[in-house]
Amino acid sequence: MPLAVAITGTRSTGHRELSWYADLFDAFLGPFAREDAHFYIGGAAGIDSLSLLWLAGNSSSRITIVTPGTVEQQPAEARQAVARCRDRIMEIIELSAPTLRTPAYHARNQWMVDHAAMVIGFPLQGPEGTSGTWQTINYAASQGKPRLIVPV
Repeated sequence: MPLAVAITGTRSTGHRELSWYADLFDAFLGPFAREDAHFYIGGAAGIDSLSLLWLAGNSSSRITIVTPGTVEQQPAEARQAVARCRDRIMEIIELSAPTLRTPAYHARNQWMVDHAAMVIGFPLQGPEGTSGTWQTINYAASQGKPRLIVPV
């Protein structure tokens, strides 16, 4: 049975080495990164870009990028990751929000959860907060979808 997974996570990833994230993704994305899996990734900097690069290089899973506006409106790091992995990205969904504010990001997060069977979240280590990562995880919970939460 194909598995659809939404990935959500912090944009703040500079506190760890890139090799740490590679090991983390190997352990927590690797078991789900089957040929019949489909990953929905938010197309932002941080976990979004790092997980995109890892999945593109370490799996044959399908990858869809979802942005609240357009790819061109995303930070340089995110645009570069998308360009680098373009041949591995099955689809780019640009939700074309008129302004990139919190409601647009929440709509993007909900779109990904609505299209996924489960969510893997990589929030910053510490207490649960009001970040977009936690909003996405909590929305998945409200929809009765499984969540794997991996603090970074």
